[in-house]
Amino acid sequence: MKIFAVNGSPRKDWNTASLLKNMLEGAARRGAETELIHLYDLDYKGCRSCFACKRVGTAGYGRCAVKDDLSPLLAAMTEGADALIVGSPIYFGMISGETQSFLERLLFPNLVYSAPPSSLFPRQIASVSLFTMNVTEELSREMGYPANFARQSEFMERILGGPARIFACYDTCQFADYSKVIMEMMDPARKIQRHQDVFPEECRRAAAMGEALAGRKTP
Repeated sequence: MKIFAVNGSPRKDWNTASLLKNMLEGAARRGAETELIHLYDLDYKGCRSCFACKRVGTAGYGRCAVKDDLSPLLAAMTEGADALIVGSPIYFGMISGETQSFLERLLFPNLVYSAPPSSLFPRQIASVSLFTMNVTEELSREMGYPANFARQSEFMERILGGPARIFACYDTCQFADYSKVIMEMMDPARKIQRHQDVFPEECRRAAAMGEALAGRKTP
């Protein structure tokens, strides 16, 4: 089994990346081959709305016509992924721009405007949408975040075909040293303590989800 994880955060060693790494480590313990991709290392853009991927009878049907750093990754995932994990921090209530652009390029070429909508993705693969955010779980509900999370997960399940799960990590610590920023909205000491006390358990939870993902048989 091959599991891809994409890090949609500009940080390679903080909350989102750490959870992704733990999820992949859990999968590897079940024998999965894993690969972590940092989207901010790649030079690419989102969908250009050229609709080349929708032209039936052409060589480009079902494939993104844009050629850039993302193209080889999309091909590798389409041809060889057994599961996909997409991780992103939440910025202004939404996933990062790089994550959104990645999803546009991966999912849209496979979406068929049939009735009901169908998918060209060559097989059914499981997926996980991983979200990290500074706000508490209670505040995330007040701000309507769960609807955004569910929408992304629903699209991934519809187009990738396999079961889609959501992993949400709330009230994260943003900085190792809060003294360098103005942070009157929250208690930095509490944030740091929570990171020390709670985040390790979140990492264990991520590893357990990775094991479960690797244990699933792909149709």
